[in-house]
Amino acid sequence: MIKTNPATGAETREPAEVLATNGGVVLKYADRIESGVPGRIAYGAIPPNLRDRPTLVVQLESSASGRQAAELSYLTGGLSWRADYVAELAGDESKLDLAGWVKLTNQSGASYENARLQLVAGDVNRVRDEMRTQQFAAKAVAAAPAAEMAREQLFEYHLYSLNRPTTILDNQTKQVALLSASSVPVRKEYRLAGQDWYYRGQHSDLGRQHKVAVFVEFDNKGGELGVPLPKGIVRVYKKDSRGNALFIGEDRIDHTAKNEGARLKLGDAFDVKAARKQTSFRKIADRVYESAYSLELANAKDVAVTVKVVEPVPGDWEMVSESQRYTKGDAHSAVWQVAVPAGGKATLEYTVRMRW
Repeated sequence: MIKTNPATGAETREPAEVLATNGGVVLKYADRIESGVPGRIAYGAIPPNLRDRPTLVVQLESSASGRQAAELSYLTGGLSWRADYVAELAGDESKLDLAGWVKLTNQSGASYENARLQLVAGDVNRVRDEMRTQQFAAKAVAAAPAAEMAREQLFEYHLYSLNRPTTILDNQTKQVALLSASSVPVRKEYRLAGQDWYYRGQHSDLGRQHKVAVFVEFDNKGGELGVPLPKGIVRVYKKDSRGNALFIGEDRIDHTAKNEGARLKLGDAFDVKAARKQTSFRKIADRVYESAYSLELANAKDVAVTVKVVEPVPGDWEMVSESQRYTKGDAHSAVWQVAVPAGGKATLEYTVRMRW
């Protein structure tokens, strides 16, 4: 402890042991213990058990002397990974090429040289808040072909193992190849989805123009697929007339098992629009109502399209009349497949009776 005499400015030094620093410094002198003392503390050296960087210390007890092999397993924070996918849609939009990548992020405070990399994909329960990871939106580009990761089942999850050692430095983000598949068959869908509040009263205006969403779907089976896909973002590209790959939309997929389907919403159609109006609404009996609608679909494209119209009808309902045949999507939805000619329009009219 170093103290300064306020009258003379002279300094005096007295050795002491630091007993505690919680809520104030407590010092032990040769003849007393003091807290809240004035002055400053100077340390002759750093204590051997105090380190200036995060350090893992392990004490090992062994019944035999000599060199032995030991394996240490522990959980650490700051290490995270996620799957990213890049898909290129074919010119006729009937197939796509899919490449999957694992993006590794190391913010643990330590570097890992020539490490064996194994990743567990699935919803693993942890008794703490999930760690937040920084998000990126770059297109993954491979400088050279890379071997895909080996896959196997582990409990109710899937384990991905890199077949070579890799190094990931502190505060580094890197990508390794996960999978690739070419010529995967896809289905394109134009979809117009209504709202259940359309059916709960009389509306003078339901909006003159509604956007029609565009989806692509593929099945995770056959060919080069048929493997577990970890959840992640799929970014889709398509080449223009000059051969340049342009971004056309992205969506997030959940963990997708073998033989399951993946569905991606890429955006809203520019040339396909819909206009909806309610043509009548009346009460038939106590808690029984009847409502009629007219839906006009317009297609400015040079080719005909089919729009899937999905209407979520509340309560117990029945279709009284319709200009085209419907199917039940589930207990609370009516579905139509409406063909719209190139450069033309199509109209869907229907009346539904509801009880609630």
